[in-house]
Amino acid sequence: MEKRGTFGSKLAIVLATAGSAVGLGNIWRFPFMTGQNGGAAFILVYFACVFLLGIPGMISEFIVGRHAQTNAARAYSVMGGKGWRFVGYLGILTSTIILGFYAVVAGWCLQYLTAALSGRLQGDPDYIVSYFKTFSSDPLRPCLWAVGFVLITHFVVSKGVNDGIERASKLLMPLLLIILLVLVAASCLLPGAGGGIEFLLKPDFSKVSKDVFLEALGQAFFSLSLGTSCLCTYASYFKRDTNLLRSATQIALLDSFIAILAGLMIFPAAFSVGVQPDSGPSLIFITLPNVFQQAFSSMPIAGYVIAVLFNALLVFAALTSTISMHEIGTAFFHEELKIPRQRAAWVLTVVCSLLAVFCSLSVGAYSGIQLFGLSLMDFCDMLTAQLMLPAGAFLTSIMMGWFVSRQLLQDEFTNQGSIGVAFYHAYMFAIRYIVPLCILLIFLHQLDIL
Repeated sequence: MEKRGTFGSKLAIVLATAGSAVGLGNIWRFPFMTGQNGGAAFILVYFACVFLLGIPGMISEFIVGRHAQTNAARAYSVMGGKGWRFVGYLGILTSTIILGFYAVVAGWCLQYLTAALSGRLQGDPDYIVSYFKTFSSDPLRPCLWAVGFVLITHFVVSKGVNDGIERASKLLMPLLLIILLVLVAASCLLPGAGGGIEFLLKPDFSKVSKDVFLEALGQAFFSLSLGTSCLCTYASYFKRDTNLLRSATQIALLDSFIAILAGLMIFPAAFSVGVQPDSGPSLIFITLPNVFQQAFSSMPIAGYVIAVLFNALLVFAALTSTISMHEIGTAFFHEELKIPRQRAAWVLTVVCSLLAVFCSLSVGAYSGIQLFGLSLMDFCDMLTAQLMLPAGAFLTSIMMGWFVSRQLLQDEFTNQGSIGVAFYHAYMFAIRYIVPLCILLIFLHQLDIL
């Protein structure tokens, strides 16, 4: 067995772990929800949810991983006893399923980047719509792009923690941020962009309601990768003196900052051409290509550059997420089966590639591939988002709040009493009462009970 790696610096910890949180959801979900739910008022509610649920939940998974210094399944048994090992297994299974269907959308992003580079995304709105429909329904090409994205992820993860994950994070996250800032500047300088900025950032507290709070709570939960064992796995590579509270706060703020920047990229450009953005895949594969095409119609070269940068942004955002999801299973197979890391990575790559192919076919050429009336891809999304993720995070909070030694938790949270003793008591109250309640509310809202 190779010696276990650790992240080489505090910056590497923040960039790698924030990269796991920053994904396509920051671009296609958060801006839309902000615009529709009170603008800056929603952002304030979201920040409150991050501090109520997100940061305590992150710290809990950090403690499990750093204390055990091993893969997620074994880490939960080290922290809570053998009876809790299944929570780690649940996280590993959840992340594997998510990687399988997430790779399909990531593959679309990669294909769109190559199309943008070759200038094939320029045309009227009907052409953009037909381009996406033609590509996504093809029986072969989307599968190849999805598998190709998994292989790119495999290449990074197989290199290890320092030479693979850390090095990729130090490259991808700054590039992602730079590209996003360039796109924000270009969008905000368009004629009529002020209306989009006001729509996003002007607080409208009249729209704040129970549903807005629940939506913000769910966005905080999913955006920060709670329940996947990703945070637990990455924390197993933390050094013992890592300040967990500070790291969690920095990661949450960076993730939120990028999501807000995504809104400042989307809404000013949309308002400048009189288009109301929607959410989901149609936003990034149909609506935004049309918006950028119209907004920069008088400057074809600028439009070409914006299209390339935007699709590169999507690829980088997707890749930082897929790397973290791949690492969860790779670490498990590597340590539990006692096989070389490269072989362990191949095990997960093959499994996820097969799942990606079937998910791709289920929303394209072979829509008859269904479970319970849903395409395989939509079923995997529903299963993980509505059941597995909330279950994993809820059980983690129960284990940490009620079954783990209070002294052990205090020692880990405070780094043996050297930091944050006052905040420890707030954390304990949150993880025992607030976090389980918040996750229960998310679960009931997902099922349309609340």
